[in-house]
Parts: sequence; C-alpha cells; structure tokens
Amino acid sequence: MNRKQLKQQLVEHYRWLRQYGCNDSHSGNASFRFRDEVWVTPTGCCADTLKEDDLILCHIDGRMEEGASLDAPLHIKVYQQDPTAKAMFHSHGPHIVALTLKGDDFVPVDFEGQYYFPNVPVISIPYEQYVELAPEAVSTSLKDHKVAVVKGHGVYASAESINLAYKWSCSVELSAKTAWLAGQLD
Repeated sequence: MNRKQLKQQLVEHYRWLRQYGCNDSHSGNASFRFRDEVWVTPTGCCADTLKEDDLILCHIDGRMEEGASLDAPLHIKVYQQDPTAKAMFHSHGPHIVALTLKGDDFVPVDFEGQYYFPNVPVISIPYEQYVELAPEAVSTSLKDHKVAVVKGHGVYASAESINLAYKWSCSVELSAKTAWLAGQLD
C-alpha cells in the first residue's frame, strides 16, 4: 500500500471510531508508520471533517512537525520499540473507560474478548504527569499486549495494519460493553 492509500485508510477508520461511539467529535488520535515516516492526526482535530492532507508528518527518530497530536511522542515511542507496529489508535470507549476506573486490569467475560486479549493492562498515570510518563508506560505495555488502557483516559491499540489496530480498539470496547451488560444481571 502506498502513502496516499494509507492516509485515506487512517482517516476512514478514525472517522469510524467516532461514528460508532468510541470517540467524541474531537477526541482520540491515530497514526500509521510508512518507512521512517509517522503520520499522525493533528491536535484537536475533528473526526467528522478530517482530511488526508490534515495528517501531520513526524519521524521515527522523534522529530515532529508543528500541530501533531499531543500523543505523537507516544505513537513514535511505540513504533521505535516495536518494528512490527504499523498503526495505532487512541480511543475513549465509554464502557472500557468506566470499567477500568478503579485501576484494575480488564479481563473480558466474552469469548472473543478472552480470545483476543485475556488480560488488558490498565496503567495509572497522574494527570499532571501524563505527557511526560505516558510514552514509556504505554509503549512498554503494548510490547506484550494488543491494547492497553490509561486509567480514566482511554484505550491505546497498535498492530501491523490500520484495520487490525481499529479492530482491537472496537473489540475491547465491545468486550467491556458485554461485561457491563452482564454485570446488570447480578
């Protein structure tokens, strides 16, 4: 796939996260790696109006162009630590955020969730230290897991493709929704 196709795919999948309730209009972020380039959504962008030309070029060596998402250093760190990672999404699925507010790892109750992620690590980072600590904490968790949750904030998913990172983002939210619904039966 070429750069232009990857840009189109990232924008499309990022919009779907909004459309299906995993993000609000201006939340989350996304990126893909193309060779030594890392293309990231701009800070504060609107998923409904994002275009391919709005994506911000960063570099695997850590250089970033102005306007990149606040999480751009985190995305770069994931790509630096995992050469197989080619895409990453950050989303705010309400069920997974709510079910992990106590800081306990999330253990899915549904078949697919158990199959994909038997344990989802939850990382506690003080709000005032988020920018400083999140890149290392999240990238370390994603070395051994498809997804990780920052307590009270949201999901980070990385994978070998844009579609697979999107799948992990959606799947963990559906598993959390299923766990929440099952909890209502008690």
